[in-house]
Formats: sequence, C-alpha cells, structure tokens
Amino acid sequence: MNERAMTCILCPNGCELHVTWAEEPSPATVSVDGNLCPKGLTYAIDELTHPMRTLTTSVRVRDGVQRLASVKTTTTIPRDALPVVRSALRSIELRAPVAIGDVVLPDAAGTGVDVIVTRAVSKRTNEAMT
Repeated sequence: MNERAMTCILCPNGCELHVTWAEEPSPATVSVDGNLCPKGLTYAIDELTHPMRTLTTSVRVRDGVQRLASVKTTTTIPRDALPVVRSALRSIELRAPVAIGDVVLPDAAGTGVDVIVTRAVSKRTNEAMT
C-alpha cells in the first residue's frame, strides 16, 4: 500500500489529505481521508495520475511604463511542461503597449494551451523616457 499527504488546492478549504492507493492509482484504488468535499478525491487522483498546474509568471516589456507584464496559461498544463514553458518565456520580450488577453506564447510546449497577458502595460511617453 502506498501513502502520501497532500493539500487539496481545488477550493478555499485547503484540506490536508491523507491518500492511500494500491499498485496503480485509479478511482477504484485510491482512498482519501481529510477532504471536506468530493473535490478532494478528484484532486488526489489527478495529482497521482497526471498532475496539472497553471503557470503564472512575467515577461519583459520594451518601451513600457512597467518593465514586466504578468502572464499566465489559459488553463492548466502538465506539471512536467512547466520548465519548458518557463524557458520559452524567458526569451520573450513584448513591445508596449500590451493588452490583457494578448497571446504571448501560443501552444506552449505543444500543450495546446496559450500563455496570455494578465496585466496591461502602456507605452512610455516621451516625457517618461527622459
């Protein structure tokens, strides 16, 4: 029998889960204690079989009133893809102005998920450049 402690992140409760499973984790073999709602079981199974994450970070902006724009994946991506996407984003520099929803990186790491801007950055005016 395998055991693992984890914190569920699917709702604000943040339940501390105690998860046990047999050889291969599946809905039939996973047992969860500590969850206040059914989402805990779903989270535990997903985390054991195919962990997914939303990536939030920032990218450089040229000629903007801020040097960085916050970005995030439009939905979750496989946890294993995070380093590849982070690396790709380090090489990206946007040019101001940047609008919320602008696609920064389409089909990030072949996941079918885009990375989009979540904070607008205006272009610097000539007065701000001096």
